[in-house]
Amino acid sequence: MPTFTDPQAAAREAAEALRGLAHATITIEDPRAMYEVIGDLLASTRYLAQVTDQLARNHHRSAARATTDHGDPLAARTLLGDTIDALRTASARMDEAEVSLDQASGKAGQIAWKPDDPQHRWVSIVFIQGEDADPVVEIIDRQGTDAAIEYLAAWDHGEETVSDAMENGYVYDTAPHSAADRLAASGDYALTYSPDLGYVGLSRRIDAPDPDAPASGTTTAPPLSEPEPRRERHRRPARPEASSWFRPDAIDEVAENRGLLR
Repeated sequence: MPTFTDPQAAAREAAEALRGLAHATITIEDPRAMYEVIGDLLASTRYLAQVTDQLARNHHRSAARATTDHGDPLAARTLLGDTIDALRTASARMDEAEVSLDQASGKAGQIAWKPDDPQHRWVSIVFIQGEDADPVVEIIDRQGTDAAIEYLAAWDHGEETVSDAMENGYVYDTAPHSAADRLAASGDYALTYSPDLGYVGLSRRIDAPDPDAPASGTTTAPPLSEPEPRRERHRRPARPEASSWFRPDAIDEVAENRGLLR
């Protein structure tokens, strides 16, 4: 855990975390994870630029105490200057790396990855936002995502839900979510939510429909109980093809302006 007061311990933890990241990125099975990894690396690079710059300043601040193992302050002064110059060069190169990672993040955010399992699709079950989403967010905080999924499963009415989703175009290759969303799965269900933006959504995995035949029914887990009051499932006007049902219109507009929607 970060101490915020012990630079040696913090540096050791950072080095160990990066060693773990280097191992974890040898092979990435789910390409959707790469966008988030790039974003975290971008943040890390910004901090590294700050750290190297601060190390240079601290070397300069402590210059009066510098010497060598042989007690030669003049040689120490030369070593100190070389160290400061190298640290400032490292900080400048970190700034350059930050620019490149920022560009990579912007491009990667526009990539949509095809599913690795073409035998399945995902249908939207329910989307709730604003005050209506507060009880579900509270369930997530207190009982976890599995409890929230079980609660929202009450809106799943089996074949009727699948038919409604297909009729309105709410069928996806992967569980619909954006890079900013949190995603949790349990069985055939996927929960998408954002505590900061105040919305939650549930989708269900189904067998890929036969294009030459009507969609067949699927078996769903029985709900805990009918939520009171019962809210309507998604029955709103069709949304743009690239947008996610789990995001409010305002979020889609921001994403489109930033080039996150294709």
